[in-house]
Amino acid sequence: MSPSSTGEPADAPDVDPAERAGVGGATAAPRARRHDPARRDRIIDACLEVIAEHGVGGTSHRRVAAAADVPLGSMTYHFDGMDELLREAFSRFADQMAARVERRMAGARTRQEALAAFAASIGQDVFSSQRELIISQELYTLAARRPEFRDITSDWMARTRAALARYVDPETAVMLDAINEGLSLHRALHTAPSDPRLISVALERLTARDQRRQV
Repeated sequence: MSPSSTGEPADAPDVDPAERAGVGGATAAPRARRHDPARRDRIIDACLEVIAEHGVGGTSHRRVAAAADVPLGSMTYHFDGMDELLREAFSRFADQMAARVERRMAGARTRQEALAAFAASIGQDVFSSQRELIISQELYTLAARRPEFRDITSDWMARTRAALARYVDPETAVMLDAINEGLSLHRALHTAPSDPRLISVALERLTARDQRRQV
C-alpha cells in the first residue's frame, strides 16, 4: 500500500534503480534521504500539469517525476501505479472545482441571489482557463472509457446539485447542473464569442417551472 501524506513517513529514497549501477556495473553509493514531507502532494499537483500538457495518454511516471522534481523511484514509493495517481490527481481537481461553486453559492440568501451566483459561476468560473478545460475533458473522457473513475465525476455533480438544492427542488437542481456543463462547454469550445446574457435567461426560464410548482 502507498503511504498516506499524514501517516507513514513521506520521504522516499532519492535513488532510482538506474542510479544504483555505476561505471562498469559497479554499485554506486546511494544518496542520503532528503526530508521532503510534501513530496506526495507535489507529485499529485505535477500530475495535473502533465495531464494538461500531454493528456492522460501521454502521462507517464517519468514525465510526472520530472515535473515534480523528484526521483523516478518516488512514483512507485508513493503510488501503487498510474491508476492510483490519476485517481488522486483528478479527485483533487474535482474537489477544487466543486469547492469553487460552493463558495459562490454560500453567501446567497434568496433564490434570486443564488441564481445570480450560479450564473456568475457558469460565466466566469467553469473552464476559466485552457488548463481547466483540458483537465476537465480528460477526466470526462477517462470516466467515459473506464467506469471505475465515474465516482469522481458523480461526486463532483452531487456537490454542485447539493449547493443548488437549498434553493430549488432536486429535479431542477439536476437540470441546472446540466445547463452548467452545456453552456460552459459552448462558451469554451465555440469559435464565436458567447453572450453572457443567455446564461441568466436560461436559468430564469428553467426555474420558472420550479417557481410555478411552489405557488
